[in-house]
Amino acid sequence: MSKPYFRQVPNFEYISRNKDEHYISNYDNVKNLFKRGKIREDIFGDLSFFTKYQVVGDERPDNVAYKFYKETTLDWVVLLSNNILNIQTEWPMTQFTFDKYLLEKYGDYDTLYSGIHHYETEEILNTNGITIIPKGTQVSAGYSITYYDDLLGQEVTKSNIGNAVTNYDYENQIQEDKRNIYILKSRYLNVLFNDLDDIMEYKKGGDQYVNSTLKRGNNIRLFE
Repeated sequence: MSKPYFRQVPNFEYISRNKDEHYISNYDNVKNLFKRGKIREDIFGDLSFFTKYQVVGDERPDNVAYKFYKETTLDWVVLLSNNILNIQTEWPMTQFTFDKYLLEKYGDYDTLYSGIHHYETEEILNTNGITIIPKGTQVSAGYSITYYDDLLGQEVTKSNIGNAVTNYDYENQIQEDKRNIYILKSRYLNVLFNDLDDIMEYKKGGDQYVNSTLKRGNNIRLFE
């Protein structure tokens, strides 16, 4: 089942920039990173194709891939399943990296654990069970709200409805949210592989086409 992602990315030859040559006639061969695989919309938008998973501890995408597919080289499937482009910012940090990040950002433990980042509400309902303010709404300190309750036939005031969220709680929740991911079920892997083959293949046509895995930039004379 091994299918390393970058082996499937097609190549592109571009003109060498070696200025020792009067005419540029050599080419440098690179991976065409503008070709990017993706999970097609009818699959990506249907949760029945996926399994919910919570990243444990310092697990990396390759660890998760091995847990579900018995193959570390399918880490890219884990990333595509969650539309993750930048693993540095979109995957949960390791504990060591997280601790270092917090101290660099907030300076000391007192500011981290005691400093208030913001205030947010619990869900506020009227007597009919209709939401007046959703849970997690950011508000100012000491925030109050007055609304008319139809069932009671009068105005109702809720005072000091904002709960303090510390800097640590705020940052930790961001990391916890990143741990909630989706994993493409293994029985659909071949569908993804076939789609990827089609996406990565160059189609015939144009003066850059060499073959299904290679395109070449037109040579030009740069130096007179």
